[in-house]
Amino acid sequence: MSVKGKTAVITGSNSGIGLGIAEELARAGANVVLNSFTDSDEDHALARRIAEETGSQVRYIKADMSKPDECRALIEQAGTCDILINNAGIQHVAPIDEFPQDKWDAIIAINMNSAFHTTAAALPLMRKAGWGRIVNIASAHGLRASPYKAAYVTAKHGVVGMTKTVGLETAKEPITCNAVCPGYVLTPLVEAQIPDTAKQYGISEDAAIEEVILAKQPSKEFVTVEQLAGTVLYLCSDAAAQVTGTTISVDGGWSAQ
Repeated sequence: MSVKGKTAVITGSNSGIGLGIAEELARAGANVVLNSFTDSDEDHALARRIAEETGSQVRYIKADMSKPDECRALIEQAGTCDILINNAGIQHVAPIDEFPQDKWDAIIAINMNSAFHTTAAALPLMRKAGWGRIVNIASAHGLRASPYKAAYVTAKHGVVGMTKTVGLETAKEPITCNAVCPGYVLTPLVEAQIPDTAKQYGISEDAAIEEVILAKQPSKEFVTVEQLAGTVLYLCSDAAAQVTGTTISVDGGWSAQ
């Protein structure tokens, strides 16, 4: 599944899921644009490391996904965008009547609105190139709800709805738009939460994983970043040319319940 010579822009990609996707696409031959809201030496060093390891062109562009103008400027600065991966996201947990308005606004802006702005900016470039792939990293929470996550669930449901709309709008073109809906993924951030969760519930770390963190995930196994990245690569490949406007769940059976 080669994407050699294609340019892939991945939002929120200096760590975690986004970074894993960037590395996978670079290994498959894509020229990669990394992104986050920071602009540190480490960000640019990360791009250099991936380029050295894969032989692909990799660069870093700073853009704050909470700001519409910067979302669109990211695509403009990339110059071309054959593959767009909308991955940037944040989370906050609270009852809806206690949910801080600024947290609601930020989650909707970063998790959902940014995907609208980047997609709107990228589609003309894809049409000019005669080929395109848009992959939105949604969530099991784009298909199912959980308490205390009103903004996140709302945003991810919105991303799934937008995915369907873009898939229909581009159905007669060599452009596809799909969403990947992961369950709980073993990122460094999640891994760091395991000891604290075990301590909070007074149970072992293994029990904390199975009974608390993965309570809704029937497989009782974390999704790996590598599994998600492989799914994204498939959606970007020619094998998925007729897969559009839909969701792929990578959630250990969560959405089957």
